[in-house]
Amino acid sequence: MIVADFYGLEVADISGPRRSKQLIKPRQVAMYLLREETKSSLPQIGGVLGGRDHTTVMYGCEKIANRIEEDDQTRREVIALRELLYNHRVPVG
Repeated sequence: MIVADFYGLEVADISGPRRSKQLIKPRQVAMYLLREETKSSLPQIGGVLGGRDHTTVMYGCEKIANRIEEDDQTRREVIALRELLYNHRVPVG
């Protein structure tokens, strides 16, 4: 997963049950990007990220959306991650 690599984590860290401070932001960024870039439902995203409740996903998405508006570092991270996502896509056809 690109988000895990970006933050120097394992996919299991992002989708696992641990709730340490170092995992919260990357996990919320993953939620936000999954929601924004794939239009997946909140329950689908929660399922991918370790069976989290849809309200947890909703909170995480809102938290990152707010941080993008208020925090330059978070905005730059999300932009960089989007670039990585789009540069890794395989052309169809």
